[in-house]
Amino acid sequence: MILYPAIDLKDGHCVRLVRGDMEQATVFNTDPGAQAQIFASQGFAWIHVVDLNGAFSGKPVNAAAVDSVLEATHLKIQLGGGIRTLAAIEGWLDKGVARVVLGTVALRDPALVRDACTRWPGKVAVGVDARAGHVAVEGWAESSDITVLALARQFDDAGVAAIIHTDIDRDGAMRGLNVEATVELARSISTPVIASGGVSSIDDLRRLKWARAQGRAPGIAGVIAGRALYDGRVDATAALALLAD
Repeated sequence: MILYPAIDLKDGHCVRLVRGDMEQATVFNTDPGAQAQIFASQGFAWIHVVDLNGAFSGKPVNAAAVDSVLEATHLKIQLGGGIRTLAAIEGWLDKGVARVVLGTVALRDPALVRDACTRWPGKVAVGVDARAGHVAVEGWAESSDITVLALARQFDDAGVAAIIHTDIDRDGAMRGLNVEATVELARSISTPVIASGGVSSIDDLRRLKWARAQGRAPGIAGVIAGRALYDGRVDATAALALLAD
C-alpha cells in the first residue's frame, strides 16, 4: 500500500486547509520544492500535489510551484486541481507528472476522462470528493446530487488508474480517516482506491491496512496524508514501514 504525502498549494505555498476552507489555511512551507526534498529524504516514492487555487478557478494557477516540485525531486508526482482539458493533461504529463487527478471534469464531462484514459493508460486518476456521501466539485465549493459510488462506477471499465476518495468533512480536521466508507467503496468497484481525508495518527493506517489484509477491501491501493505528517502526529519512517510490511 502506497503512502502519499500531500503538498497542497495555495498562492505558491504548501498549506493545509480545514475541510477545504480556503480561509482556514495553515502555511507549513513557503518553498514547495524544499518540501518535496524533505519527503524524498524520508523515503517516500510518490507525492500527491494539489493546486488549490486551480481547483477553484478551473485552470492551473500554481504552475510555477508545481514546476519547482518537479525540478527538486525525482519522486513520482500525482497532480490534481484545475485540470479540465486534454491539453492541460498532456501539458503536465509532458512536464514529467506521473499521474493527473481529474475531479470536477469527471462529473461534468465523463467522456473526456474516458478519452484521457485511452490516450494515457495508467496516468489518469479520478478524484471523488465526498460530502455526506455526495460528490462535491469546483474546489469543494459546490455539492452535487450524485453519490460517490455512482460516480466511481461510471469509470470502472474506463481504465482509470485509481479512484481517490476524500471525505471532505474530515480533511484537515484531524478526526481520523473514514475507513468504513473507503472499504465500502473499494468493495463495490474493481478500480483501485486511494483513501484521503482525516488521517490523524498511525492507527488510521493500521485500520486501513487491517481491512485490506483481512480481504474486506483488497482494492485499497494507498492513502494520502497531509497535516499529520507536517505536524509530526504520524512519523514518516514508521508509517512507511507499517504499510510496506
